[in-house]
Amino acid sequence: MSNPVSRFDALDREAVDDGWEAEEDLAPLRTEVTLERPRSVITRNTSPDVFFDRSINPYRGCEHGCIYCFARPTHAYLGLSPGLDFETKLIARPEAPEVLERELRAKSYKVGPIAIGTNTDPYQPIEKDQKIMRRLLEVLYEYRHPVCVVTKGTLIERDADILGEMGRMGLARVGITVTTLDADVSRKMEPRVPSPERRMRTIRALAAAGCPVRVMVSPVVPALTDHELEAILTRGAEAGATTASWIMLRLPLEVAPLFREWVTEIFPERAARIMGRVRDLHGGKDYDAEFGKRMTGEGAFADLISHRFSISTNRLGLDIDLPRLDVSQFRCPVRKGDQLSLF
Repeated sequence: MSNPVSRFDALDREAVDDGWEAEEDLAPLRTEVTLERPRSVITRNTSPDVFFDRSINPYRGCEHGCIYCFARPTHAYLGLSPGLDFETKLIARPEAPEVLERELRAKSYKVGPIAIGTNTDPYQPIEKDQKIMRRLLEVLYEYRHPVCVVTKGTLIERDADILGEMGRMGLARVGITVTTLDADVSRKMEPRVPSPERRMRTIRALAAAGCPVRVMVSPVVPALTDHELEAILTRGAEAGATTASWIMLRLPLEVAPLFREWVTEIFPERAARIMGRVRDLHGGKDYDAEFGKRMTGEGAFADLISHRFSISTNRLGLDIDLPRLDVSQFRCPVRKGDQLSLF
C-alpha cells in the first residue's frame, strides 16, 4: 500500500533509493489517534441512491484498511493521504454523544432514522478503547430514536443488548458486510477485518438478540468475488439474516489508482481482467459517480449480478422489505430544570 499525497497538495512526493543502505529495518507503522471536538455530529445528505438523509461518523479514517473503501478520499480534506494515512492516522470524536444529545433536544429537530457506518466503520478496532459508538447508542436508546448500523466489525456484539432491545422495539437494524467467504482473499483485501466466518457468527448473535440483520454483499468485485454472490447470501440466511443487499465495487478519486496498484501486485494474473470488467461497468472509466449508476454500474454484467441476486434472495426468503423504523416513539427525556407539561 502506498501513501500518495492529498489531491489538494500543490507538491507530490516520491520515495527513492539514494544509494545508502539502511542499517536497520524501518519501524512498523503505528496507529495514531487524534481527538476532535465536533460542533455538530449529524451530517445531512440528499443522495437519491441511499435510504437515509442523515448519518453520524464517530471516526475519520478506518483501521480496517480495506483497499476498496470508497471513503478513502475523505482523508484528503484533512490534508492527509487516502493511502496509508487513512488506515493509520485516525480521528476520534469522543464528545460526539454529548453533541448528539444537544442536537436531538433542539426544538427544530425533526426525527428520522440515523445511519451510522456508511462512511467509516464505527466498530473498527479503536472503538474497543474509545467506546464512542456504545455511548451514541445509549443516547439514541434513551431518546427512542431509530438507527441503522453498518459494520464489518464483530465488536458490535458487545452492544447486542442495546441493539437487540431497540430492534424488538422497531428502532434499530444492522447491516453486516461480507465481501468474500475466502479467508485468504479477505485478508489480502481487508487486512484488519474479522474473518468472513467470524462475521457470520456476528449475524447469528445479533439476530438471536432480536435485532433484524441485513447481509450486505458489498462490494462485488468483478472477476474476483462476484462468483461468491449466491454462497454469501446462503450463508447469511443460514446465520439468521432477514434481508439482503448488494453494491458493486466503487473506485472514486484516489481509490482507483490505489486499487489498480494493489490488484496488480496481489493478483497480477487477474488484474487486467478485473479492471477491464470494472471499466465495462462504467462506460470505459474506472468509476462513474452519476446517481442511479454508481452503486451498481450498468451494462450486461451489472444486469447479470442483479438478476442472480434477485433469484437467490427469492429462493432464500431474503427478498422482503423490512418495515420502516418507528419514528413515533421519539421523545426528549426530562432533565433537571426542564419545564414540565401540565397536561
